[in-house]
Amino acid sequence: MRGLLALTVAVAALAGGVACSPERAGSDGVAVEAGSTGPGATPGAGGGSPAPAGGNGPEVCAAAQQATEAAVRTYVAELGAMLGAVGANDSATAEAARGRAEAALAGWRAALRQQSSRATDPQLRTLLADLASEVGMLGTDVEAIDEEELDRLQQRLDQLC
Repeated sequence: MRGLLALTVAVAALAGGVACSPERAGSDGVAVEAGSTGPGATPGAGGGSPAPAGGNGPEVCAAAQQATEAAVRTYVAELGAMLGAVGANDSATAEAARGRAEAALAGWRAALRQQSSRATDPQLRTLLADLASEVGMLGTDVEAIDEEELDRLQQRLDQLC
C-alpha cells in the first residue's frame, strides 16, 4: 500500500500542474504573472527557461489538464482496488481492476498524443509527446514508476502552460 501512496502523490502532482493559468507560483511561492520578471518569476526564453506556450497553447493545455485529471482519478482508484483485491486473494477482481487501470493509462496517453498533434507551439507539442511516452511506460507496477522523470516533465509543462 505504501507504493500506492507514492504513486498517488506523484501522479496527483503531475495532474495538478497541467493547468493553464496566466499566473503561476514563483520559486518563493508568490503568484507571478506569466511573462513577468518580478521576484520569483520564471524568466522568458532569453533567461534559459521557455516562455509560456503560444498559439493555441492555452486551449491545448486545458484539454490536456482535463484528460489528465480524469485519467488520474480512474488510474489511482483502480490501482487501489487492484491492491485491495490482491490483499483479499481475489484474483478475478484484481485482474479486472488492473485492466481498467491500464485502459485509463491508454486513454490518457492517447489524449496527450492528440493534444500534442493539435499544439501549434513546438515546445508544447514536443513536451506533450514526451509526457505521452512517459505515461505509456507507467503500467500497474507501482514500484517501477519513475517519479523523478514525471516531476521533470511536470516542471517543464508548468513553464509552458
